[in-house]
Amino acid sequence: MPAVDPRDRFAVNLRQARLKKGISQEELGFRCELHRTEVSLLERGGREPRLGTIVKLAGALDTTPERLCAGISWLPSAGRFKIERSR
Repeated sequence: MPAVDPRDRFAVNLRQARLKKGISQEELGFRCELHRTEVSLLERGGREPRLGTIVKLAGALDTTPERLCAGISWLPSAGRFKIERSR
């Protein structure tokens, strides 16, 4: 199912990065001082992350905030987000 909004695309990127690192949601939460349920919400697109949370997650996963936000862009002339399909 393709992502339809920024939270969904971020969720896909976060889950892929976590699985690539080979760690559980609980371990990721521990590494970035978030509760496992918060990580779960973010991976399901149930919550939009704050900037500080994105930076913590990226650091804990040895990636960049840009990679966690890959495929999400803003189209000012249309006043909407452009969401690319995940690979």
